[in-house]
Amino acid sequence: MKVILSRKGFDSSNGKLPSPILPDGTLLSFPIPAKMDILTFDDLQYEGVSYADILKQLSGGDRKEHHFNCHLDPDIRANVRCKPVANWQAGFGQINAAQGLLRNQGVGVGDLFLFFGWFRQTEGNLFAGTLRYKTGSPDLNIIYGYLQVGEVVNQKERIQEQYSFHPHALEERASQSTNVLYLPKEKLDFHTERKGYGVFDYAENRVLTKDGATRSIWKEIPALFPENMCGNHKNSAKDGGISYTGIWQEKVLKETLLSESWAKSLFQ
Repeated sequence: MKVILSRKGFDSSNGKLPSPILPDGTLLSFPIPAKMDILTFDDLQYEGVSYADILKQLSGGDRKEHHFNCHLDPDIRANVRCKPVANWQAGFGQINAAQGLLRNQGVGVGDLFLFFGWFRQTEGNLFAGTLRYKTGSPDLNIIYGYLQVGEVVNQKERIQEQYSFHPHALEERASQSTNVLYLPKEKLDFHTERKGYGVFDYAENRVLTKDGATRSIWKEIPALFPENMCGNHKNSAKDGGISYTGIWQEKVLKETLLSESWAKSLFQ
């Protein structure tokens, strides 16, 4: 089983706010704004509160995200759409150079995507309109979701017919030869009580960021050091920790017992 770290959700360029760690421990990843896509933040909800409303609460009401379209991918949180779609299935799409990296590393059936992003602790009452970032809380990279690949689909007709709700079914993406949709297994191979996809709540072992460091400096997790990564990587951290510079979406861990043991520990 290959393990793939996949960075998703709001960042300093796309969205420019951390996704919230809700007071109950929910890791609510915000999909990035994307003009090409159809869904807006008004079309998505958590427990009956629209993402647009949540963003307004967190930004003090001075942002207009409900007018923005967004790229809901990975689509791994059930019932997130205000208007449910028939025959919804979780999935993760990839395309172009990012898909080329996954293809070159042989990512396929049985492999495990671990999705992480930028989060910050919140306080207040989401339902009363008083949600806010907790003063002094750190910016953290946290693993918030997963998908174990059950099938890899690259046929345009099938993607558009069976998964029309997914952003990679849009003509602009589906017509490209590199467009791929990763679909999950029904159950995890190594944890059959869990679905083959899903989201995590906050837990310390899912936090990548080193205590007291900026969010891009990670804990010294042995599985994440360069020697356990596929390809050529250099740890650029100067004073301890792990840091991989540059703009990247995925990094593939070597297929080792170390990688598997670490990934499985996240489900405990």
